Amino acid sequence: MPDFKLPFKLHIDASGDGLGAALHRVQLINDKPVEGPIFFISNQMEWLCLFWALEKLNYFLRGCAFEVITDFTTVKSLLNMKTPNRHMLRWQIAIQEYRGSMEIVHKDGNIHQNADGLSRWPLPNNIDNPAYAPEEASPQILIEQ
Repeated sequence: MPDFKLPFKLHIDASGDGLGAALHRVQLINDKPVEGPIFFISNQMEWLCLFWALEKLNYFLRGCAFEVITDFTTVKSLLNMKTPNRHMLRWQIAIQEYRGSMEIVHKDGNIHQNADGLSRWPLPNNIDNPAYAPEEASPQILIEQ
């Protein structure tokens, strides 16, 4: 079980192939969007990845201090965007609850490899995938340090 007194580090990355996130000390996740998101531009993909990771890992992150590590410098701009489109507005609203406990940190893409690898080789989210877990299943801790 993770120590909730220590801050978490959430590494995120998005690529044309999928989304990846590594919540250090706890869990690795990835997903391959079925449609739509692959047509987003780079910054929107990274914002989608942040929204997706916070949604998937909320049971660990809600109420805890944590850093979001990304190789995309504009992720912070989503929080203060004045005229977001409908997708970004939805993500912006969902992220608000983490604003006081989340710090977004930029890490150069050459050394940001854990989430990068997860985003480039996502497993299909379907019943044929042995790692697939439906939304209603209890969270599974994959990595613990």
